Order: sequence, then C-alpha cells, then structure tokens
Amino acid sequence: MTHLRVAGAQVNLTVGDIDGNTARILETMEWAESVSADVLLLPELSIPGYPPEDLLLRPGFIADNREALSTIAAASGSVVSIVGFVDTADGRPGRDTDDAGRRTVANAAALVSGGQVHGVYHKNLLPNYGVFDEQRYFVAGSKPDQVWSIGGVPVGVSICEDLWVEDGPPTRQAEAGAAILLNINGSPFHSGKTADRERLVTDQAVRSGVPVVYLNLVGGQDELVFDGDSLVVDRHGQVVYRSPHFEEDRFVVDVTVEDQAIPQDAIVVTSSRERPAPEPLPPVLPPLDETRAMYCALVSGLRDYVVKNGFPGVVVGLSGGIDSALTAAIAVDALGPEAVRGITMPTRYSSSGSVDDSVDLAHRLGIHVDTLPIDDLFAGFLEALDPLFAGTEPGVAEENIQARIRGVVLMAVSNKFGGMVVATGNKSEMAVGYATLYGDMAGGYAVLKDVFKTEVYELAAWRNRDGEVIPSSIIEKPPSAELRPDQKDTDSLPPYETLDAILERYIELDQSVDQIDDDGFDSALVRRVTAMVDRNEYKRRQAAPGVKISTKAFGRDRRLPITNRYRPT
Repeated sequence: MTHLRVAGAQVNLTVGDIDGNTARILETMEWAESVSADVLLLPELSIPGYPPEDLLLRPGFIADNREALSTIAAASGSVVSIVGFVDTADGRPGRDTDDAGRRTVANAAALVSGGQVHGVYHKNLLPNYGVFDEQRYFVAGSKPDQVWSIGGVPVGVSICEDLWVEDGPPTRQAEAGAAILLNINGSPFHSGKTADRERLVTDQAVRSGVPVVYLNLVGGQDELVFDGDSLVVDRHGQVVYRSPHFEEDRFVVDVTVEDQAIPQDAIVVTSSRERPAPEPLPPVLPPLDETRAMYCALVSGLRDYVVKNGFPGVVVGLSGGIDSALTAAIAVDALGPEAVRGITMPTRYSSSGSVDDSVDLAHRLGIHVDTLPIDDLFAGFLEALDPLFAGTEPGVAEENIQARIRGVVLMAVSNKFGGMVVATGNKSEMAVGYATLYGDMAGGYAVLKDVFKTEVYELAAWRNRDGEVIPSSIIEKPPSAELRPDQKDTDSLPPYETLDAILERYIELDQSVDQIDDDGFDSALVRRVTAMVDRNEYKRRQAAPGVKISTKAFGRDRRLPITNRYRPT
C-alpha cells in the first residue's frame, strides 16, 4: 500500500470571469504546493465557469480560456493540477469548428505541472437532459480508458457525467489499471441529490475496488445552485471525507491506494517522490437534512445572483403573508439586514393585522421598512377607467390593478436606490397562474419560484427552529391576496395540501390525469387543476428567474410550448 496526497478546491467561480477565475485557480495552486499535495482537483470548466452556455459559441471566448490555461500551466509547480477548461477537439488553437462549420470543442480537463500541460482529458459522456445541453456545444471524448501516472500512482481522470453511468469511463479506467479515480464536477443541487450523489460515488468505489475522489463546484449561477458536498471514498465504499454543503472548502486527504504497476500506455505526469506521513482526517460531516439543504440552496442562489450581478441589495414587498415573510428572511440570511429593504403597501382591503405583521417581521429581521398606502393610487385608476368600466361588475381586473400598482412602486424604489426587486410568489401559484403579470410577478429574481406552498410552510418552521423570526401570526393566518373583501386563497384554489399533491404528480412525476385520478383524487378537481397548469404557460415564460431546487423547475427542466392545443383526454 501507498498513499496519494489529494488536494481539492471546492470553490465558487463565476461564468465568464476568466481573469477572476484564473486568479482563484493560481491562488489555490500555491496553497496546494504549500501542503505538499501530489494532485489538486478543481471544478469542471473552472476557467470559463460552469455552465457557460452560448458563450461557447463565441470563438474569442474559447481562445481567451485557452490563453488562461497557458498562464496557469506556466505558473504550475510540482503539484499536478487538474483544471477544467474548454478545449478544441483536435487540440489545435483556433479550430472550434470543422470544415463543415460543426462545433468541435470539448469539455476538458488539463493536467498541468512543472510549467507545462502534460495532457488533456475530454469528457466522454455529454448529458443532454434536464438543465444540461452539452450535446449542443461539445464533441464527446474518445479515450474513456486513459490512465495517467501521478507520483508513481496510476490515476483515472474523468468529468462529472462520466461517473454517473455504471459502465462509464471511471469503470474503464479502473479496468485499465487505475489505482484511484479522480472526478471533477459542476453538479447542480436538487432535493434528494445528496443521497443520490453518495450512492453513486460509493457504488463506483466498490464496483471498481479503488478509491474515488469526487470534487464539486459550489455557489449560485442564475437558476442553478451548486452545493459542493465533495467526497473522498475509500475502495470499500466508506466516506472518509465530506466537504461542507454550500460553502467553499479546501481539503487535503492522504488517500490509501494499492501498489499497482503503471500501465504501459499510461501518460506519465510525475514520477514517484517521497511523501510526508499521512495526516489524520477530521470526523466526516453528516449530510444535511432535506429542509435545511433546501433553505441553504435558496440563500446561496439569491446571494450569488445579487452579488455576482452587482446589485447593492434587494427590495421586498411585504404583504403580511408567509411567502413575502420567508423571502425577506432568506434575503437577510443571504445578504445581511442592511442590504434588504421592505415595503408594505396597504389598500382598503388590507387588514390591519397584515400591516402590523409586516412591520413586526421587519423589526425581527432588523431591516428597513416603509409603509406606503396605495389606496389613493388605486382610486385614481378606478376613476380614470370608469368611462370604460362603467356598468360592469368589479372583478379580477380591479383586483389586479392593486397588484400592478405595487409592482410599479417596488420597481420605482429599485430604480431610484438600486436594489433588485425580489418577487415573492411560490411554485404552486406559478403552476396554476394564481399570480399577476406585471404585478406580484414583477422582479429581477423569484427566490421561491421552485418551492411549493406546503414547502414554504416547512421552510418557515425550519427558520424559526431556534426562535421566532417569522411571526406565528403570519404562519397561522389563512393565505389571502387581500385584493377584495374577505378574500381567501381557498376561494379560487383547493387547499394547498391537496393542490400541491396534484401538482407534484402532474409536474414533477409527469403523471397523466388518469394516473392522478387513480391515486384517489377527485376527478373533476384533477382536470380543473391540470387545465390551469396548461393554460398558464404564457405567464411562467415571463416570470423572473429563480432558484432551482427540484428536478422539474419551470423554464429549466420543464419546457413546454406556450401555443399548445394538446390536452390529455
């Protein structure tokens, strides 16, 4: 037996910030030298950031990322750094398309040390499902069983999806003689991902009979959130190290490997050298429970969207309801109370309790709050529209005027003071269209966009676990938009427990109407709810982006045409 000293850098990088990402990589390489690592793992596409999407269609972007790799390689020392970047498929600069104009770039990992690039691995398996569109951009690698020699240890290097298939490149590399498997990732979070990931990595280790090191990205990128949770697993499938969730982490693990001969066709990166004695590891961190993981994902996604896009803070409309209360709490946890501004905008239909609850919430969170009554503005709209609306019964049009006035006020404050408006609607409302275009849907980011209403209550209870931050009066009151006298959400919708159960089956599980009926739900209600989902695609297409926490987030995983006459019979 011997050991390989593996360093990992679970870092938060920014798409398109090639200079900034390069600086982070160089800093991390210096650290890896200081801890006498044999090899340093950095995330998938660490130079350009992940996912770069259609930036990959710009030749200048490809060239700049390759130039950054040259800078990184020139600065490399004795540690072998595995750096994610975009390569040209044939390895020649300037050749990002073939003679027919087809894309010829690869999702790649470079092995650099001693001032040079010793070799490059191209990702073999390109995911093309859910949020992934890699076949749109990349050409698949063709050497799944390539083995490298690092410090006299035969090593397999792979990228993300390569590990997610049972007989993928890591298995092939182990069969070819690799004594340890190193996998770099940009693997986004969704509920249940922690358990799936651990099962994947441990199964690979047991199946191959060699240790596996899984290095993941951390941080938010638009709708996606990367949760880190990097893992080191021994050859028996035992987790020996776990990085924190949703936090940056640098770690060094002396991984025990069996002495194995270097395969004849292995690419030698470094020869054997004396290593320091193995150091003891800290206790393995437990995985996060699902509710805490979901809350941390929302905080991380909002924080990085605001910070990476240069907003000085956020503005939240406080209605006295649970959605806006949870949104404000998440914003404070993400950015600090000084960066959050609350505004409550009562009308003739607002209860005094809603205003009082909003002010109470703001004081508990330590945020600035303004109370701006908008009933005079509402009255002005009604007066102006009276020539057109005369003789009609008040209804949705008048209700939505109030919501749109609030949207205008929030956007005006945003324009004047620079804070980004955070929309407060949840997934249940977005699913059935119980939201007002250009009203409560207004905003630059919708942090609860992928959170069902029942999950909103779970998250609020979790946030209050150590003391009441969200007032119990907010949590306990019946949900209401307060746009007409004595309005309740249940006037328009079934109870959220029933609604969410139907929505989960129809949206998350893609069940048919008949399958949902068979689960014991009222048939007429199922048809009513699913029809509401189908006809409100146009609203969802205009909604702000928001944190993806499910496997079927609107706009990312679930993509349906707006103009669509298909209805299940």
